[in-house]
Amino acid sequence: MNTTLINAIANAVLYEGYMLYPYRASSIKNRQRFNFGVLYPRFYSEAQSGSDAWSMQTEMLMTGNSQSAVEVRVRFLKLVSRSPRKPNFEPVSSLEVDGKVFSSWQEAVECEVVIPPCNLHELTLSPYEKHFHFPAKEDAEPLRDRNNQMAGVVVRTQDSICGTIEIFAERPVEEIFKIRIFVRNLTSLGDDGESLGRDRALARSLVSAHVVLGAVDGQFVSLLDPPDDLKDLAATCQNVGAWPVLVGTNDQRDTVLASPIILYDYPQIAPESPGDLFDGTEIDEILALRIMTMTDAEKNEMRNTDERARQMLERTESLPAGHLMKLHGTLRELHSLKEEMS
Repeated sequence: MNTTLINAIANAVLYEGYMLYPYRASSIKNRQRFNFGVLYPRFYSEAQSGSDAWSMQTEMLMTGNSQSAVEVRVRFLKLVSRSPRKPNFEPVSSLEVDGKVFSSWQEAVECEVVIPPCNLHELTLSPYEKHFHFPAKEDAEPLRDRNNQMAGVVVRTQDSICGTIEIFAERPVEEIFKIRIFVRNLTSLGDDGESLGRDRALARSLVSAHVVLGAVDGQFVSLLDPPDDLKDLAATCQNVGAWPVLVGTNDQRDTVLASPIILYDYPQIAPESPGDLFDGTEIDEILALRIMTMTDAEKNEMRNTDERARQMLERTESLPAGHLMKLHGTLRELHSLKEEMS
């Protein structure tokens, strides 16, 4: 398994839409973020007439035998509310310390629930269920000026999140297993459930939720291009909020990524790309050039809005001219006209 390649694709999905150009909090497109793969608390979802999902369903086919097993990893972002405060802990929208601005913002931390290999034959007899819980957390970062005087504090707050993962399997034909995985957000909303707004609900949501499946002593079947004898069976797989594709090198069939965005089998990140821009439809050259043409004030806001945005800015500004030329265009493959005509 090419874990480096698989992790790169999975992380691109994890941070899809995390922040969009021009990568500043004042930008309208960054005032309502996190629209991909969000699993809201069940109560909130049902209060919105179910228009906001609280669960996702993944179904895949896998060839195997009585010894075959499937490993499951559920990954998502958990939001962190960043709040600047005065030395007396009075909340403010922004706080400037020695020219650096600390503003209110939603950051994110990566979360993962790993389920060790589950035997497929045993899953046909009894489903596997795992409950997970990520507790609430609060950290305070003191801010000191150049004279080492307390100038304020940045408080980062996380709400608790809990849910379940259920794995089922059936054996429709010999040596073929149909695997079904449910991920559900069962986080309690407490007394404020009735009046909970989107931002507060997001704080208790699984953001950019996706599933990575690994086959043990078996191989997954592509749902996009299944073998002729499995097309009808593949068509019965129902995926809700998930789009499962094979990942890895083109000859691998041991890993599947069930993504909240539509991908093709064996997606790749262009080797010329210097780093994530949080946009799967990105044109690196255009975004890099636009970042470079920002004013100093715009760059300063981008730098102070989010740590990942700051890293992106520094990476872009340090790109050598030769790398920018590589972003302009790359010829991947050549095919002779005779080959195309034959």
